[in-house]
Amino acid sequence: MAGRGTGPDFVEALARGLDVLTCFDAAHRRLSLSEVATSAGLARPTARRLLMTLQELGYVRQVDGGFEPTARVLGLGAAYVSALGLWDVARPHLEQLVAQTGESSSMSQLDGSDIVYVARVSVPKLITLRVDVGTRFPAVRTSQGKVLLAALPADELRAVLAEPSRSGLPERLGPTPSRLRDELTLVRARGWALADEELAVGIRSVAVPVRDGDGTVRAAMNVTVHAAETSTDTLLHEHLPRLLRTAGEVSAEWALWQQRPHTEVTPTRDGSQALPLR
Repeated sequence: MAGRGTGPDFVEALARGLDVLTCFDAAHRRLSLSEVATSAGLARPTARRLLMTLQELGYVRQVDGGFEPTARVLGLGAAYVSALGLWDVARPHLEQLVAQTGESSSMSQLDGSDIVYVARVSVPKLITLRVDVGTRFPAVRTSQGKVLLAALPADELRAVLAEPSRSGLPERLGPTPSRLRDELTLVRARGWALADEELAVGIRSVAVPVRDGDGTVRAAMNVTVHAAETSTDTLLHEHLPRLLRTAGEVSAEWALWQQRPHTEVTPTRDGSQALPLR
């Protein structure tokens, strides 16, 4: 992974440290030094120095001869989600949607050629893949990913699809470029996307866009069902209308949240307030 920076201000050491953190996921919660070096494409001594630095900073710890991330890593993503205001706005709506459908619902955003989950309300069901906030999946194999890809300009879409997935899932034959192009055109026109056991056997989902105050698609929201329990007809005719309504409510409230008047002040030692932070 090293050596991919092109700008004069690119800091390779920082990029390598982030590469180390992204080696860990739900399937790789604890890794040895050799496994980290191999996964990140680093020499073993370099990987060790980076891990020791991350350990000193509190982002990883050594356990039983391996390394695992600490809860402090959550702060990196939580700060991003909090800044957007997505979770605060979406949570009550997601909870209401799940109560209505009896199925899990999530929100995600695009990161390269993957989607990353930024909010989730789930129900206890047996599915083949574990999903948490921060989980990433290849966008082309998910309903949320198709919604987000369909919203991209053509040039940006080509660049995104050229990036390899960092989800850690085994490679799987996806749709041909022409078929994907046709499907994304359809998604763009009708406003929703379906993924029928494309991510994994037994997983069926439908997703719709979530927009900001300018009408830009900034996230996707889905309803996920077990294919053996819920038919495509039920998913599209019963759950999709509720999902569309919920996403519309979240988009409207998020637009208002983004327009809120907001000023930060710094308290002084004598209890008075300093000038607002700009």
